[in-house]
Amino acid sequence: MKRTHSATALTLENVGQEVILNGWVNSRRDHGGLIFIDLRDRSGLIQIVFNPELDEEAFHLAESVRSEYVVACRGKVLARSEATINPNLETGSIEVHIVAMEVLNTAKTPPFYIENDIDVDETLRMRYRYLDLRRPEMRDNLMLRHRVVNTIRQVLDEQGFVEIETPVLGRSTPEGARDYLVPSRIHPGEFYALPQSPQQYKQMLMVAGMEKYFQIARCFRDEDLRADRQPEFTQLDMEMSFIDEEDVFSLIEPLMQKVFKVSNNIDLTIPFPRITYDEAMLKYGSDQPELRFGWEIQDITELVKDVEFKVFSGAIAAGGVVRALNAKGCGSMPRREIDDLGKMAVAFGAKGLAWINVAENELKSPITKFFTDEQIQTLLKALNAQPGDLLLFAADQPQIVAKVLGTLRLELGRRLKLYDENEFSFAWVVDFPLFEYDQEEQRCVAVHHMFTSPRIEDLELLDHEPLAVKARAYDLILNGVELGGGSIRIHRRDWQEKIFSLLGMTMEEAKDKFGFMLEAFEFGTPPHGGIAFGIDRMIMLMARRDSIRDVIAFPKTQSAACLMTDAPSDVSPRQLRELSLKIRDK
Repeated sequence: MKRTHSATALTLENVGQEVILNGWVNSRRDHGGLIFIDLRDRSGLIQIVFNPELDEEAFHLAESVRSEYVVACRGKVLARSEATINPNLETGSIEVHIVAMEVLNTAKTPPFYIENDIDVDETLRMRYRYLDLRRPEMRDNLMLRHRVVNTIRQVLDEQGFVEIETPVLGRSTPEGARDYLVPSRIHPGEFYALPQSPQQYKQMLMVAGMEKYFQIARCFRDEDLRADRQPEFTQLDMEMSFIDEEDVFSLIEPLMQKVFKVSNNIDLTIPFPRITYDEAMLKYGSDQPELRFGWEIQDITELVKDVEFKVFSGAIAAGGVVRALNAKGCGSMPRREIDDLGKMAVAFGAKGLAWINVAENELKSPITKFFTDEQIQTLLKALNAQPGDLLLFAADQPQIVAKVLGTLRLELGRRLKLYDENEFSFAWVVDFPLFEYDQEEQRCVAVHHMFTSPRIEDLELLDHEPLAVKARAYDLILNGVELGGGSIRIHRRDWQEKIFSLLGMTMEEAKDKFGFMLEAFEFGTPPHGGIAFGIDRMIMLMARRDSIRDVIAFPKTQSAACLMTDAPSDVSPRQLRELSLKIRDK
């Protein structure tokens, strides 16, 4: 029996028609004289009914089927009586009365229920991923992913972009995460690297005159995993010639607006707000600011520089800062919970956490004795402190203070439910520093990557104050998560060689690793720039999931293993010999 309709394609308009359905037995209910089966296919559920008076053979066959049997059924669509309509089912106003059924395959009892919101260890779900993907919520995640990618392709095609695939087997380059290496049989002792991104290839496409390129690109990074990170992932990769930052913003904002509307029926307001890197780090303690609630961090270094509290004065004398977070309405927090916040601050690098509890008629704090009345009043006014507030202070180097107060802000925001979890809040972060100093390696490293262009007005600073140089880089943030990032690229050989030098790379190393790029820049390379978005991460947020594993068909575990296929696995000695490899004793 060949299917004529999917389950949810049937409506009241089909009443009286004979149809053929194929799918899985989701559940079966035997009511004595009648048997009811909820039949499931990719589209959803529909109730089918077996009556021995219609067909005794089909009825007896229905008595024998169990959950997850694969069946084909033929029958007539009928309207349900008003009393039996199921408003929770898309097809709840109809049912199909079956006159013939065929069992296409039987099924063992699944190790978990094929339904939403199951309380099952994730390792079991990953082991039987093909069953996990039958569950409606997982199916919906993959369907959402399809709609998102399809919409992206349609929009970019309309904007004149060309989709071009770039190589998966390339050469290993420095910086960034560890590469996944692939040994070459034809070139013994040499290796390909799987791409961490198509960065160099897409720049070569701009040299080649493609002008507008995009790719739904597979990328690979050998790094420690977490909820929003996988060893292999998918990103929307884009590059354009003859553009500046405003061109990127004016393309991406309508693209996101269309993607969210078509895929999730969510209306986004554009343009998205923009915030500088320095402002984000100061006010929110992060370059990925969560803007769904307020509670901005404030710098009070000047206000407390003369206070006798040595924790503050000592940090300022060492070139540090003092900043504060007004946790509005948290004055009733028990001392034990305040101490727990202090332990969290220490875990993120602070030496401790100072605090003032603003009670109705007094201030409760171990540090107020170091302040004069005038200093206290100035501080309370600056922080807009009201009775019932809890003031939290951190004093140290700017990076540590930002991390500590930024983390506490997010923790309290989640704990107190200060934002709507169904809201989607976008923002651009701009004006990143081009470099940061790596204390361990004792050299400058690129904040984004080594092909990011410095601001033209900052070029002269490269020679004598490189850490003051701002990058022509931008990140798109959604709900406190970096959705994607990009930059205007370097398109001149002399500029690129200068950046390589500042990163501690000799010209010999630069030519060895990137000689093809430097040479290409001598053949009329246009100004260009681009951006890349994590498809997995974006869909995770759109689906309101906590892990990207829930929006990837066959993900790896946190130990980078596939429990379904048992990858990675040993290979035969013959394969190793062919690749000129030998495994060391473990």
